[in-house]
Amino acid sequence: MHHDFGRPVGKPSRRTVLYASALTAVTALTGACSSSTKSGEGGKPRAASTGTSTKGSERKPVPVPSKLRESPALAAQVKSGSLPALKERLPEKPYVIPHRWCTEGKYGGTMSAPTDASDSGIINEHLYGRSPLRWLNDGLDIGPGLVESWESNDDASTWTLHLRKGLKWSDGQPLAASDALYWWEDMVVNDVHPALPPDSGRSGSGTAMKLTAPDDLTLVLTFDSPTPLTPALLANGVDTGDWFLPKHYLKQWHPRYNKAVTAKNWFEKHDQHLNWVMDPKCPTLTGWRTKTYSEGRRVVLERNPYYWCVDRSGAQLPYVDEFVFNVVQEPEVRKLQIQEGKLDYVHGAFVPIGLGDISGMKRTQNRHNMNVYLWDSGSGTGSVFFFNYDYPEPKMRQLIRNPKFRQALSFAFNRSEAQKAVYFNTGEKTTGTYSPKAQEYQGEQGQKVYHQWRDAYVKHDPERAKQMLDEIGAKMGPDGKRKMPGGGDDLVVRIDVPADVSDEHRKKNDLLKRDWEAIGVTVKINPMAPESFGDKWNNGQLMSQSSWEVGDGPDHITGPWWFVPIEPARWAPLHGQMWTLRGTAKEKQQLNVDPWKRTPPRVDAEPGSPIAKLWAGYAKAKGEVDGVARTKIVWDMIKIHIQDGPFFMGTVANYPQVTMSKRDLHNVPTREQLAQGGMVNTWAHPTPAVYDPEVYYWDDPAKHT
Repeated sequence: MHHDFGRPVGKPSRRTVLYASALTAVTALTGACSSSTKSGEGGKPRAASTGTSTKGSERKPVPVPSKLRESPALAAQVKSGSLPALKERLPEKPYVIPHRWCTEGKYGGTMSAPTDASDSGIINEHLYGRSPLRWLNDGLDIGPGLVESWESNDDASTWTLHLRKGLKWSDGQPLAASDALYWWEDMVVNDVHPALPPDSGRSGSGTAMKLTAPDDLTLVLTFDSPTPLTPALLANGVDTGDWFLPKHYLKQWHPRYNKAVTAKNWFEKHDQHLNWVMDPKCPTLTGWRTKTYSEGRRVVLERNPYYWCVDRSGAQLPYVDEFVFNVVQEPEVRKLQIQEGKLDYVHGAFVPIGLGDISGMKRTQNRHNMNVYLWDSGSGTGSVFFFNYDYPEPKMRQLIRNPKFRQALSFAFNRSEAQKAVYFNTGEKTTGTYSPKAQEYQGEQGQKVYHQWRDAYVKHDPERAKQMLDEIGAKMGPDGKRKMPGGGDDLVVRIDVPADVSDEHRKKNDLLKRDWEAIGVTVKINPMAPESFGDKWNNGQLMSQSSWEVGDGPDHITGPWWFVPIEPARWAPLHGQMWTLRGTAKEKQQLNVDPWKRTPPRVDAEPGSPIAKLWAGYAKAKGEVDGVARTKIVWDMIKIHIQDGPFFMGTVANYPQVTMSKRDLHNVPTREQLAQGGMVNTWAHPTPAVYDPEVYYWDDPAKHT
């Protein structure tokens, strides 16, 4: 037996002792978290709401309390005449936070959290205030947001959205339908601006919608085909650049409204100002607005006096006065700051803090005074490896597109060792799927489909892997190295990763290299500058990627990026790029140019190819009004992933994710209080934004100023 890879039993190494300590801590904490709840089990009906339940969120809007109150600091401004009264600042019907775990709080104090950059999207992942609609109950339900109510025609090809009456931007100006028209007409549809229609603005066939506004509080979305998933798509994510933008502020940099704007690239300066985090003068709709922005150092957010949400006690949110994001680029320095008690709230997925850090955090708990929570990650893969399906070199691209090649590498990977070394025996080994909590996996048949995909190529079977490589002509040479089909060059797999890759991915990649070299494949791990990594991938220049993971749901079609190539960041970048240009003038341009030399590089799906089938299934599913029929379409698409995949290769699914908060910071939910135990790792389901950090409050705010 080996406690450490390659190290025989004897005097335990320091690594063995540390691993054992971490495993003990993780086992104790996961046991405590999992023993009292079965909320993450697919197919089980949710318990009915009770008056005393603190689990999940109300499924229907909560009535507005008869009495409303505000922060004493804002009340003082009202008294001095520098701020309108609370009733004038809130909409006619404020949104009432529906989470059952929330209690009445106290105003005041400052809350600090880490971020890797001052312009990082991590900041927005904490804030749900810009979203038209909202995910509730870990993706099981959809609730209102800026849009108070919505309806469609019979075939769901036309959707009507009704905004809350009296909504205001953080500068006090009214929010109107014209703010959405500005985004659509003056950016997306504009011939010069590079903005493209998001998923929520496209029909199932990929065609852009028509957006109109019959009055200031109504938007009408007209699609060329049924688009029944529009509400879910309007709940997705926390993008700062779509749907509602402050026209009254941004129009000064737009040539349509300001004749002094004459630069051809006017949109560059314009877009610098639409990100409210980076421009403190840009109005926002979130609970906090930017007070100061210090590039590379710190972002200080202050209470938005016009925030449109209250809690059940009638308190206008947020409770905390300021939310401070401290920039620390080095992960180890971030962990040290946590242990020294310099941070108040830590979403482990962003730091990153993994399961291996728990024992250290528990040892230093008297210093940092923080609770350690384990929310379900909802990950479908853990650390994921995927090839570039559109790799430019023809011979390697042909091999990558051969399912047997990818299946062989999956069989060669010993996930049991990765599960132990990286995830401390938590989660479940997986070929790689969507989130185990996805809606299509609910019920007996859904679980069957999930298990078929999860287990398709998960077994560690190196002999079968060798046989499959032999069958496709990648035979072993006399030097013990496999050759490309047809002979000659060594079969070399290059694992491209950003140089700042986390320990989770680094350890997994070392295991991939070991296991694949054991079957004769030459493997080179290639660290690259993080700044240029994304652009090179999107342009199809890299061979593979292994520093990410798949979490998306809450279903396969509203968060489809891994399931179907519709953007360039995942496993088929040039196909994804082609999809983004559907319905635009560029779609028909440069057709006689080599796909890898087009601007941007892009390639269309060949008829009958797996991607063509996935695109067709996606269009059909996105337009299917009947939910049961749509689920069956998704199951058929999963068969493509099984037969022609894996297009992405998983490790361990649904391992726990760490969240930490000061012991005297309240309304941070436990796993037991979340409807499905949490669903942290899904971009479509923005966490922790979906749990509304605006309701967090200090037991004694005066101690945290």
